[in-house]
Amino acid sequence: MKKVLSALFVCGVAGALLAADSSWMTSLPDAKAKAEKEQKLLLLDFTGSDWCGWCKKLDAETFSKSEFIDYAKKKLVLVEVDFPNQKPQTDELKAANKALGAKYEITGYPTLVLMKPDGTVVWKQVGYLEGGPSALIAKLDEAKAK
Repeated sequence: MKKVLSALFVCGVAGALLAADSSWMTSLPDAKAKAEKEQKLLLLDFTGSDWCGWCKKLDAETFSKSEFIDYAKKKLVLVEVDFPNQKPQTDELKAANKALGAKYEITGYPTLVLMKPDGTVVWKQVGYLEGGPSALIAKLDEAKAK
């Protein structure tokens, strides 16, 4: 019994570590600092995570796939800028997200913004991007090359 519990514990810790590697940050200043330190670009996902059907589809068909997760671990710092209806958020996070939405002129969800750590926008996608991880990765690589 102890061996089974130990094995489950190890699997749980390993799973949590893997999930943390591909986790989305919610603080743009913290994400910028991390991106600068790791010499990566930032990908901001402006989403309505609990009500936007296209946002949920993008998450299910692209962001949750191992091809994207592996790519992001190597090349991106991920930032979720969420505008949920039911999911709880602090007032501070709501205000920060609202300010980011205004700054980057977000007109629809999902919207993806690729930027350098200094805040320079290199690519923006308004609306759902078809084609799964390979389509998004191709767009990101094309934007980085410019």
